[in-house]
Amino acid sequence: MARPSALIIDESELFRDYLKARLIRAGMTVEVAINGLDGLAKMRKEPAELIIMDYHLTRKSCQELLEEKARNPNTADIPVILTAHKLDKNRLLDLLPFNIKKIFMKPLKMDLFYQTIAELTGIRFDIDKTPCIVEAHVNDNILFVEIAKGINRDKVDLLRFKIRELVDLYSMQKPKVILMISDMELSFVDGANLEFLLSAVAGSSGARPRHIKILTLSSFVQDFVDGRPEFNGMEVVKSLEYAIDGLIAEAATAADLPEDKAAIINDRVLSSKNHGQGSEMVTLRFDAEQNRPLASVANINDLGRDLEIAAVDDDFVIQELIKTTFATMNAQVSTFSNGQSFLNEIEKRSFDLVFLDLRMPNVNGFEVLATMHARDQHMPIIVLSAITQREAVVKAYRAGVKSYLVKPLKPHQILTKTLEILKANF
Repeated sequence: MARPSALIIDESELFRDYLKARLIRAGMTVEVAINGLDGLAKMRKEPAELIIMDYHLTRKSCQELLEEKARNPNTADIPVILTAHKLDKNRLLDLLPFNIKKIFMKPLKMDLFYQTIAELTGIRFDIDKTPCIVEAHVNDNILFVEIAKGINRDKVDLLRFKIRELVDLYSMQKPKVILMISDMELSFVDGANLEFLLSAVAGSSGARPRHIKILTLSSFVQDFVDGRPEFNGMEVVKSLEYAIDGLIAEAATAADLPEDKAAIINDRVLSSKNHGQGSEMVTLRFDAEQNRPLASVANINDLGRDLEIAAVDDDFVIQELIKTTFATMNAQVSTFSNGQSFLNEIEKRSFDLVFLDLRMPNVNGFEVLATMHARDQHMPIIVLSAITQREAVVKAYRAGVKSYLVKPLKPHQILTKTLEILKANF
């Protein structure tokens, strides 16, 4: 019996690699294309039984590709699964005549994505249904990986590619990692899954074991790490502040910096004077993952298309910097000098991305976060913080905000952080 075939047309190499490996493992024959023109050539040469195509393509647009497909009797009837970061209603209507069976917005809900592929091809996917929430992000050159509820092997597989994407985006030569394990009871029966997780984080990041801190209250994790020579050097800690201070100290020692220079670096990254192992454990929040908005595009040129950004800061210079940074991308930047005016505005509309200062008169950034949470309003937020606000940033982290920029801001930092937040494939 012939294996079902699929053509993946997507400009994200990591996403192509991940999806190709997953479909082959399920029993499919897979071809990949790196842009619209490549996709057209491969679609004509050997028509597949299913096309999985991203909307945001170069060399040939998605619309042009679909029109060419429809004109060719050998390809016209091939079903299409379309993925996109952002798609307005008018463009959606233009796509209706082209045999598109399903449109998925990125970040993808992979279980529903695989279910659709199974329905169209008859392929069966073995899906790990263990409850699990995973996030990965970079702040101040530290890779934060968070996992809660349980260890799901499918999501850990996804995590490998997300980590590689972040390491490449930030050009991290010597990655430092904080792995946060929360809201799960682990015992010896979880040993294989824990080994799978730790190996995935270490292998995909390329970080040395001594540059990996594991933040957890689980005594089993401590015993497990202590008993496995391949994880020798990883440190299990109970405090976020302690974990960060440890990584900064490692970096200063490796660079052979004098104490005064090391202290400056330490101040540059959020930390706390109370950094003992008895410090309060960070309570992880994952509301953003479950309610993540539909946003963004795959590369820097497309990123500004139809993008609506809010700059909430009482500093006019910061407002103008953010506006100038996005001006060449035709993104719409709305500025707000206080938290209340922003809260009033989001009662009427939403934003694709919000830059939020923590210290503002009248209604500050923390009050904005609390109000949005109470209203169940979810938008990607990048916190803006002064260097002296280390404890404030930790507080924001505990409130569920995972990304921040430390002032003074630079345009390339703003764009890199924007790409990280809005470029998620899965």
